[in-house]
Amino acid sequence: MNITKATEQARVLCQLQLDEAKTKIERNKLGQFATPTDLAADILKYALELLPAHLQIRFLDPAFGTGSFYSALLQEFNPLQIVSAVGYEIDPHYGLSAIALWRNTPLKLNITDFTQATPPQTDAEKANLIICNPPYVRHHHLSQIEKQRLQNKTLQITGIKLSQLASLYCHFLCIADAWMADNCLAGWLIPSGFMDVNYGQQVKEYLLNRVTLLRVHQFHPHDVQFADALVSSAVVWFKKALPPANHHVEFSYGGSLATPKERKLVACEVLNSTAKWTRIGIISHQINSHFKQFKLKDLFTIKRGLATGANNFFVLTPEQVSAYQIPTEFLKPILPSPRYLPVDEIATDSMGHPILKQQLFLLDCNLPLSEVESKYPSLVKYLQKGVENGISSRYLCQHRSPWYSQENRPPSPFLCTYMGRQDTKRGRPFRFILNHSQATATNVYLILYPKPILSKALAQNSQLLKLVWQALNHISDEMLMGEGRVYGGGLYKLEPKELGNAIASIPL
Repeated sequence: MNITKATEQARVLCQLQLDEAKTKIERNKLGQFATPTDLAADILKYALELLPAHLQIRFLDPAFGTGSFYSALLQEFNPLQIVSAVGYEIDPHYGLSAIALWRNTPLKLNITDFTQATPPQTDAEKANLIICNPPYVRHHHLSQIEKQRLQNKTLQITGIKLSQLASLYCHFLCIADAWMADNCLAGWLIPSGFMDVNYGQQVKEYLLNRVTLLRVHQFHPHDVQFADALVSSAVVWFKKALPPANHHVEFSYGGSLATPKERKLVACEVLNSTAKWTRIGIISHQINSHFKQFKLKDLFTIKRGLATGANNFFVLTPEQVSAYQIPTEFLKPILPSPRYLPVDEIATDSMGHPILKQQLFLLDCNLPLSEVESKYPSLVKYLQKGVENGISSRYLCQHRSPWYSQENRPPSPFLCTYMGRQDTKRGRPFRFILNHSQATATNVYLILYPKPILSKALAQNSQLLKLVWQALNHISDEMLMGEGRVYGGGLYKLEPKELGNAIASIPL
């Protein structure tokens, strides 16, 4: 065991102790998620492959932590190659320990905010190797003043104006441009979400037009890189140089950085016209072009199910309805959550209630309280319980009039689950439900309301209902996952607009 491996063991122990001294909420707020040793080593090994042999390394890590990347640098590179190593760490809790840990090495660690530091003025002083796992701080944790400062600085450095919804890691990546020498190699370990979300569009513009994007490796969503953060990760490689004509970028997916399960070259012009880059790694089935195809948004108005603000109060079992003597005119059948829905085709009884083992009803009353008090004493008594338990003061209830009324979400024959995983018994992250009943649904479902063109066709052909449902079920998992977004641990989510972009072959 050489000194750097021994020091790495000491660093890991130090990291664990420092992390334990903070709450998860504290570390979440600053986006502090340490890079695992093996992953740091893989990244620096790959950097060694990309760089010219015997290059004199000027290393920079803008979010140093305790130095997992610096430790890997010392182990993978010849120490004689490393002429300078600079780090920035905003939190003295980690920074002071890192200074003590690496005191016998060339490291110059600055305990300050990298985004407020002054970059070197000459190319000779700037870094030619940047490796960073920037803080994953969502915009909610940034003040308006801080968002404006970051936005202005990024614009000044790159000429690109990031959205104020951008997470802090996006600003780190762009601000670091001022610290890069010509042809500097950069490797960024960041959430893969930038490839899909709207605020990531400007980051992709930077990667495609201001630098030469070399490779994007997406880890499989089930392969969470950080034990304490459910975030799907990617490693993005680029160099400080304008992209050459007809440039292609390597996209790899799954496995490790060194041995991915899939890899392909993608032209920059394709990337420029592809809204969601994550689909590049996972779409393996192309849509059969000889069928007539529709985007779902052309046939359906898609809405999230209703948000009651307090399901345990507003969604009632038959036993609760009986016990509290809730008038039936204020009750609507409602579906249970997907985990309690054993079938994908819901039959109905003569009352329009779903034929399910678990029967549920939604309390929805639009009458003013004065009228309820004069006509429905049992309902008043139940509503008083809601007031006493603080239900009426909750955000959604406060913004409804009266507070015990509900959003307008009529039943529809077609629903889709809002989120799911592949590693379930069903093996599919999303389910399309055919609902013959008059039950509505909460916001764990997306409700697909047929637009006039489809409504007319359904009215004219009673057989079409099941054919449409079957067509929805034939939409590939890859397409749905590509349209939606993925979180660490393999949790997939679909918003109404994202589902609307999926394509189905509907027999119209």
